[in-house]
Amino acid sequence: MKRVIIADDSATARMFIKRCLEIVGLSDAEFIEAANGKEALEALKAAPADLLVSDLNMPVMDGETLLKWVQASPKLNGIPVIVVTSAGNPAKEAQLKALGARAVLNKPIAPPALMQALEPILNSWGGSDD
Repeated sequence: MKRVIIADDSATARMFIKRCLEIVGLSDAEFIEAANGKEALEALKAAPADLLVSDLNMPVMDGETLLKWVQASPKLNGIPVIVVTSAGNPAKEAQLKALGARAVLNKPIAPPALMQALEPILNSWGGSDD
């Protein structure tokens, strides 16, 4: 079973992201919800995840800082990270991808856009781990 962490300060947004992930094929995943980047990082340290979907703008620790922590950690830097944002800023999107985000999606997330972002990740899961 895949373990997916969803970090967003909005409970409604977390529910919507989870539903979209279920629609695009992760209906049997274990979903862990975090209200900010700090909670997500604590969850990752407790047990690494197969996917992290993080909002960009959150209190306590934002998505960009969370992404930097994940990428800097030898134990966590293999986890694919998708960042969601309502900013719609191409320069910020490029910066997040340069930091290691696999995709940057605009809110509200549309299942087709999420599926396109997830396709390479899902394909990598389909192969063997050795």
